[in-house]
Amino acid sequence: MTTYQEAAKQYRENPTPEVLEEQVQALVAEMSLKEKIYMLSGHTIAQTQRDLIKTSRAYNVSALPGGGCRRLGIPPVKFTDGPRGVVMGNSTCFPSAALRASTFDPSLEYRIGTAIAKEAIAQDANLFAGVCINLARNPRWGRTQESYGEDPFVLGSFGSALAKAVQDKGVIACVKHFALNSMEDLRFYVDVHIDDRALHEVYLPHFKKCVDGGALSIMGAYNRYEEYHCCENKKLLTDILRKEWGFDGFVMSDFVWGVYNAERSLRAGLDLEMMFTMKYSEANIRKCLNKGLINPEHLDRANANIIRTLLRLEPDIVPQERTVIGCSAHRALALEAAEKGMVLLENNGLLPLSKDSSIVVCGSFADVANTGDHGSSRVYDKKIVTPYKGLKEVFADVTLAGCTDEGLKKKEDPVLPDNASVVSSHADIAVVCAGFDYRTEGEYFVNTSYKINKKPKNGGGDRLSLRLSRDDTTLIKELKRSGKKVIVVLYSGSAILIDEWKDFADAVIMNYYSGCEGGTALAHLLSGAANFTGRLPFTVAQRESDYPDFKYIGQRPYVIDYSYYHGYTLLDKVGKQAAYPFGYGLSYSTYAITDAAAATNTENQVVVTCKVTNTGDVDGAEVVQVYIGSKNAEPAPDEAYARGTVPDNDRPIRLLKGFARVELAAGETKDVTITVPVDELSFRQHDEWILDDAYVVYVGKNAADLTAAGEITF
Repeated sequence: MTTYQEAAKQYRENPTPEVLEEQVQALVAEMSLKEKIYMLSGHTIAQTQRDLIKTSRAYNVSALPGGGCRRLGIPPVKFTDGPRGVVMGNSTCFPSAALRASTFDPSLEYRIGTAIAKEAIAQDANLFAGVCINLARNPRWGRTQESYGEDPFVLGSFGSALAKAVQDKGVIACVKHFALNSMEDLRFYVDVHIDDRALHEVYLPHFKKCVDGGALSIMGAYNRYEEYHCCENKKLLTDILRKEWGFDGFVMSDFVWGVYNAERSLRAGLDLEMMFTMKYSEANIRKCLNKGLINPEHLDRANANIIRTLLRLEPDIVPQERTVIGCSAHRALALEAAEKGMVLLENNGLLPLSKDSSIVVCGSFADVANTGDHGSSRVYDKKIVTPYKGLKEVFADVTLAGCTDEGLKKKEDPVLPDNASVVSSHADIAVVCAGFDYRTEGEYFVNTSYKINKKPKNGGGDRLSLRLSRDDTTLIKELKRSGKKVIVVLYSGSAILIDEWKDFADAVIMNYYSGCEGGTALAHLLSGAANFTGRLPFTVAQRESDYPDFKYIGQRPYVIDYSYYHGYTLLDKVGKQAAYPFGYGLSYSTYAITDAAAATNTENQVVVTCKVTNTGDVDGAEVVQVYIGSKNAEPAPDEAYARGTVPDNDRPIRLLKGFARVELAAGETKDVTITVPVDELSFRQHDEWILDDAYVVYVGKNAADLTAAGEITF
């Protein structure tokens, strides 16, 4: 009898694809029908009930098991969620993925992934489902904080870095949510319609990059794609994922409401139903077999996909002590990410502040542990440094006049502090902590009935507005009118429109959800101990209407068309300017990019070179960005054209195809080389990828500050 341990030994001694497949098939052949069915679903009900009684937490307190075969020694998949860190226990709360994308530093994301993997292993997990790479087509989407922004190239770069880091430690990386999941309130109902070109060029490249990079698990999405739920969609799960991309890991469902029909899911290519056994029950699967709706090969395929993935990684996991959870090294890493990722949007010369500045900290999140969504991505770190606590450690004179965690526990109104106390304070500078939290954006759970017409108040989900609340805006204006210098610190996973109060602020900072050391990072940046180097991974438009259409509960029918253009590509195409363009961010220093040039080499790459100089007197970092556009790209004849289905010969003005974060001492110059595989320039046409005859290469600091570096031809 072949056991899992014997199969693992054989594969480790001779790690070839042929030996791996031989051992996988031998294990599947040993399994009974009952064991094969058991392998295909989660088994967490009793464990979840125990965890709830013990901790009062309902989700993922400990690793959630799926599958497994005790007789043959096959371990279960042991799941933990993310992406801010490990959801289990009291793990390190890293900054949100949106902030980490603002670092434009995939090597830092790799280090964060390594830390996450260690904390997952220490808590008995072997799968991390925190590689969230859904595209933020509209910042209203409530879970933008969990992903890396609007650009497929950035999404793929960061997602593949995180997945590789996790799997290098033996933990399976699960990439989610496949596919077209870019809204929250309607995630169970919405039916996304999209043409094949937009699907493959805009909404799938980042998933393919993760698959090409070796990610071994994919999570299907809740939404429908052209009438079929994603977890029951053969075109996504088999035709594209397996046949076109060659994926041979396993596909799991999103939790509880991902699978509606066992026959359709198994035939489409779904392997593992999580987190409970529902549609993949033994009685249901046997009924499908007896009626000929599925055949034994469907079960064998799903079992083989799961076992193959486990054999590749799980035996190599090195045990970790529990002391690694929330350790000082991981907190230091969270601090580094927060410092590198916060974005300075405005600064009229006020920053940096001297350490003897007199400061009042106010607003909705002045002394509140606002680390983001309270849904499946919530991390229960015991020590969160708030803005007030962080500033108090650095500056000599800091007063609190805003909201606190204690105030929230007492259910006091957290929006507007006592204006009189703020205005009469002796402080010269007001730091206003405003924006959103788990009550106004994040994961949204609803009754899964189609009778829903109205979204409950304070329920997370998609954002109803891209602007600050009236109370926050009033506070900013009143503080400025009182004679204070005003610094606004913004909390959100994506763009906030600030035009109505921008002139009342002396500095504006995109804080995102900055993790366990966010307050410390903010203090270091305001004082100049650290320099601002973050750049926006999304576009801040001038108007809400400049973004693609969006739908909310009650807006029937629940069908939406996803067009080709969004974000900076849409603004470029229709000739509009952004309030803050993609890739934008200020610094305490200044930078110059010179001598840009582009050419092709014999390795089928575009090679872009330039020099970048820190022309200021403060150490910092610049993000050199490479955009490439087809030479025949033309503006849209009208905006309706750009928001619809574009023809095969239409081309975007330019697309991000490379970037490099360059650390520079004051006055230092460095040579920069960025290589772009020629395949990155291809366009989809009739199920094939084609190259245009000529392209223009641009180099610069953001999507609106670019210089042509040359042309390349094929």
